[in-house]
Amino acid sequence: MKLSVWNKALMAGLLGLAAVGASGQQQAAADLRAPATPLVVHDPYFSIWSEADQLTGGTTRHWTGRQQAINGLVRVDGKIYRWLGDADGGIPALDETHRQVTATRTIVTQQNAEIELRVTFLTPSFPDDLRILARPVTYLSWEVKSRDGSSHDVSIYLDVDGAVATNMADEPVVWSRAKLDELDLLRVGTSRQPMLEQNGDDLRINWGYFYLAVPRAGGEAELAAGNQDYRGRFAATGQLPAEDDLDQPRMPRSNHPPAPALNVALKLGQVGPATVARHVLLAYDDVYSVEYMHQRLQGYWHKEFASFSDLLKAAEHDYETLKVRAEQYDAELERDLVKAGGPEYAAIAALAFRQAIGAHKLVEDANGVPFLMPKENFSNGSISTVDVLYPSSPIFLFLNPKLVEAQLEPVMRYAQAGRWKFPFAPHDLGVYPLANGQLYGGGEVTEDDQMPVEESGDMILMVAAMTHAEHDAGFAKRYWPVLTKWAEYLLAKGFDPENQLCTDDFAGHLAHNTNLSIKAIEALSAYGQMAQELGDTKAADQYGAAARTMAAKWVMMAREGDHYRLAFDKAGTWSQKYNLVWDEILGLHMFPPQVAADEVAFYKTHLNPFGLPLDNRATYTKLDWTLWSATLAQNPADFQAMAHPIFSFLNQTTDRVPMSDWYDTLSAREVSFQARSVVGGVFIKALADPALWGKWAGRTGRGTVHSDHILAPKAQ
Repeated sequence: MKLSVWNKALMAGLLGLAAVGASGQQQAAADLRAPATPLVVHDPYFSIWSEADQLTGGTTRHWTGRQQAINGLVRVDGKIYRWLGDADGGIPALDETHRQVTATRTIVTQQNAEIELRVTFLTPSFPDDLRILARPVTYLSWEVKSRDGSSHDVSIYLDVDGAVATNMADEPVVWSRAKLDELDLLRVGTSRQPMLEQNGDDLRINWGYFYLAVPRAGGEAELAAGNQDYRGRFAATGQLPAEDDLDQPRMPRSNHPPAPALNVALKLGQVGPATVARHVLLAYDDVYSVEYMHQRLQGYWHKEFASFSDLLKAAEHDYETLKVRAEQYDAELERDLVKAGGPEYAAIAALAFRQAIGAHKLVEDANGVPFLMPKENFSNGSISTVDVLYPSSPIFLFLNPKLVEAQLEPVMRYAQAGRWKFPFAPHDLGVYPLANGQLYGGGEVTEDDQMPVEESGDMILMVAAMTHAEHDAGFAKRYWPVLTKWAEYLLAKGFDPENQLCTDDFAGHLAHNTNLSIKAIEALSAYGQMAQELGDTKAADQYGAAARTMAAKWVMMAREGDHYRLAFDKAGTWSQKYNLVWDEILGLHMFPPQVAADEVAFYKTHLNPFGLPLDNRATYTKLDWTLWSATLAQNPADFQAMAHPIFSFLNQTTDRVPMSDWYDTLSAREVSFQARSVVGGVFIKALADPALWGKWAGRTGRGTVHSDHILAPKAQ
């Protein structure tokens, strides 16, 4: 069964490559049925998804699963249809004919006999443009045209449940409306505004304000605030009431009176074969985003705008430009991802794009320095977890290495401060959104349940990869004493790790972990590489030699016939050696190439229908690590053979949640974890192409990507 699955994938990969060569055409990403489809995804709090095969197949939800309903109707010649949500199940839904998820957009085509409706959720999260990336604004647009050659009177309705601004639906909210130069606004937020009062995992924001902004120049529109029953009024009459519901504050879960909502009806008039387009803006002002060492930090957009109204006006002004830019960006990225790993890989990476970015919050410190701070979603809610930053880093290394610096800066400041007293790197900065010091394991007090080799290796490798991408060791130089302390720890403790946790802590403590040993060896070599960049030849020679000696010893101690063991002392075992990927990517070459070749050959014989198990102890796997292991392959067919079961998992899993990275390879069921930033790790395959990496990382104007065998040109 395992071999037949691999053979089928291998045959498909070879046929696909042959087709590309024969036609000379660039393949597109494969169609992928997302387990959950991103709609409005900005940060750990402002994150709304569809978990059904059709937009009308269920309610929209926050990534935690809590309902945050957005409902949509369309009125065609007096007949009413649903285009989003299932709150009015008695109303027929438009037929959904196609759904496409690109890096920055979700595009859904629906129709009936009279019209075609194209719905687009655009979130222009361009990693190479922090100014745009920082804006918490999604554009929701509609393009309507006639299908039968006749003209039809069309109106589009949208409402947003007041729960969008609450943690729990029993928190009373208030609402209001306002006008800007070109926009009519509806706003909702909690009446109490408990800003940054709670931390934890299964939480949503309950401070700040959600905005529904309607461009006045787009055409006729009716707005109303405060009542979900207005949806029924529109369905019956095509109109909204002229007055708002002023009975506030009120809880979103109330039924009598009806739950509060923001409502808008857009009058498109007579629509014929020519497309008629409208759009609105969905935005969230969280006022203060996170707390870092007891200082409240604002979103990075404050660097450009004095107020949220200024941000909204700029966002509307930039819409047409950003729309075109997103189309071009998505198309170019898709082409290059197909080139890197094939159509199925490109589809996986496109789905991971907004999830990886949207698990972070981009803020600025008091001096305007950007911090990119992730939440460890659906795990324990930690903020800036080092072994979450590490697997997520490839997407940022590839698309803008400066964002890796923004991830590491708050961790490095904490590590060099007096509070962190250990000789190894910390695990986290607290629990989101309060980054006031490590809470995981032994916290700042004891070494119990820490991850000393894991986190120290992670930090050194991320700094080294950033240095490699930018051809600039300035960040490393600034924190060299801290990096040196961690390198010294790895030199003493890293080769044969004691009984401790690694990033896969769900598997429990493990002594003599061979994959963790690889991480220490690669980190020591990378430290020596940075020392060379900084002119410290003595340190470069010392750590380079030590890493080479360890690597040679590792090969002898870990060998288990045709592969390498899970732990040095455990015969008859195996594991994914995903940390080995840096050996080629960073040009370290500590291990003989045959090690990677032997591992890949072994992996191919152990593939299950939905992936490669993490190791011999269980049938579950980690999606991100599997693609790291697949990147060890030296030919496209082997890589695609390992990527294909992941594509199958995403297509077939019955767990309709934002991409899970921990699932079972036999049942395609989620074990745990969803909506996590670590899926950004799938971009590791793109890093394995130095020229491609140089093109994307270099376009930010901060240098080139280089290795020992190629100097990539700057971006064109």
